[in-house]
Amino acid sequence: MKASTLFSITMAALLLAPPAARAAAAKPAGKAAPTAAAKPAPAASALSAVQGLAADDMPYDAGSEVLISWKAMPYDAPAVKYTVHLSSISRDGPWAQGAVFPSDTKYRADIDLPFWAWKKTKDRHAVALNLETAFGVDDEVGKKRLRGSVIYAKVVASDGTSEAASPAVSALATSDWFSLPKLNNFVFTLLFCCIVLWFISNARKKDLFMRRIPGLDAVEDAIGRATEMGRPIYFLTGRLDIDSISTIASSLILGEIAKRIAQYDTQLKVPHTYAMTMAVCQEITKQAYSEAGRPDAYREDINFFITEDQFAYTAAVNGMMVREKPAACFYMGYYYAESLLLTEVGASVGAIQIAGSDAEHQLPFFFITCDYTLIGEELYAAGAYLSRDPVLVGTLRGQDTGKAFVMLAIFAGVILATCGVLFGFEHGVQTFLEVFKSY
Repeated sequence: MKASTLFSITMAALLLAPPAARAAAAKPAGKAAPTAAAKPAPAASALSAVQGLAADDMPYDAGSEVLISWKAMPYDAPAVKYTVHLSSISRDGPWAQGAVFPSDTKYRADIDLPFWAWKKTKDRHAVALNLETAFGVDDEVGKKRLRGSVIYAKVVASDGTSEAASPAVSALATSDWFSLPKLNNFVFTLLFCCIVLWFISNARKKDLFMRRIPGLDAVEDAIGRATEMGRPIYFLTGRLDIDSISTIASSLILGEIAKRIAQYDTQLKVPHTYAMTMAVCQEITKQAYSEAGRPDAYREDINFFITEDQFAYTAAVNGMMVREKPAACFYMGYYYAESLLLTEVGASVGAIQIAGSDAEHQLPFFFITCDYTLIGEELYAAGAYLSRDPVLVGTLRGQDTGKAFVMLAIFAGVILATCGVLFGFEHGVQTFLEVFKSY
């Protein structure tokens, strides 16, 4: 083989070989490549007492927690444990164990507070301890004593073989007047109040549009039918007392319906299951007849008490319906198992039935047996629809605007969280606040 051909084969083999093989081939024979000396592992930091220990009242609480914080130490590792001890007697104890956790956990960034009220950093450990839980206090006298007393705290670092305890520090647990984390709720409440007041002002100047609800449009037809047939109208306020929001709403509806009934001089009957509700409805009905210009048509027996027992009340009302055969029945308020029993009898006597309830488990029965049904919040809005009072109409429009805003905010939050930019937004706001404070 020619020398030039042999040289070409050798050079091609060296070019196609891995870099390590080329380096080995380039070294002279008989000399081993020097090996790199292994770097020694860094020595573990010596255990020492924590630095910068501070005990403070937990901000924005009712005085039941203290905040213990200290600097992140060089020896922080999963094998090293921190134990926080509390005492309500003196700096020398006796001590109660408040928390035990690995030294590479629980930083200020882990405290669940919004960014406008709390600086989230990882240069300091921080743990909020509930005094009632730490000291095992469950009576009211002990809780009040803890909330106004000086609390002592110390932190012990342990690696399983040795311990390092810090000097004790003290804090006074007090109650705060203002909770900065709830500032957003305060701002939204003020904004919502301004919106409601603005709509009330507009409602006094002009007639605001409100979507039509068939059940309320049918009220006039039901009263007219009862007047033509010369049969009574039954109005039921539900199974809850007057302290329930649904009963209050039903009593307001009773006042508006009583005004229309007074104009037609139709017989109205309102059986009650609670005496307090009956007394309130008596005054409402009496005022309604007076506003309608028919105070002489009002009778004290329009509202009457039957019994507080659920099914005894139901049986009594059903019996009266069968005997008197009312032309219209209104079921407004909160109902339980008696809903179907009442409406079946009302349907059997041929009455027009209009129901309104926020009891979602009873709405299917009203759908089946009644001619019209007000669902949920329509019960609360019925008073504004019937009276067209500017205050009620403006409040209703303000509530609708507030609900629309909340729905848009939830939708925007879902989009931001899905796209992964929510935390970036929070970090940007934090940076802006830090720059603003620096000036």
